[in-house]
Amino acid sequence: MQLTQKETMLLQDMKSQEQLCIEKYAKYAAEACDPQLQELFSTIQQAEQTHLDTISDMLSGTVPMMGGGGQQQIPQPQKSNCDQAKMQEDAYLCQDALSMEKYVSGGYNTTIFEFRDKQARDALNHIQKEEQEHGKYIYDYMAVNGMYA
Repeated sequence: MQLTQKETMLLQDMKSQEQLCIEKYAKYAAEACDPQLQELFSTIQQAEQTHLDTISDMLSGTVPMMGGGGQQQIPQPQKSNCDQAKMQEDAYLCQDALSMEKYVSGGYNTTIFEFRDKQARDALNHIQKEEQEHGKYIYDYMAVNGMYA
């Protein structure tokens, strides 16, 4: 696949965003009090690594075939047993992660519209859908734990 200058620029931006997501989720998994939240952040981090690999492949001219049912299996969130102070810290991590997912999903939305290759758009659309699912998982955890107003 031959990329236009604009497509290359957009993919480079999304690559930077994915790298930041990976770093943040690793940091947040280490900082979270609740083991369930630690696991959620680690699982999302792994998915973000897959996204980064896909974007890197696209920048090198290869569009990977995206599987149909790539939805991660995340257990239903349960109420945390952490104390109130630790829950406030976990709430901050969740709010930041949810904001990050909203921003990254919006970036993919723009990028999808700028691509001419259908297979590339399909791959980007697949990643965007997973980003939206990540936001849902974080939202669900926050809602169960009274963190979402």
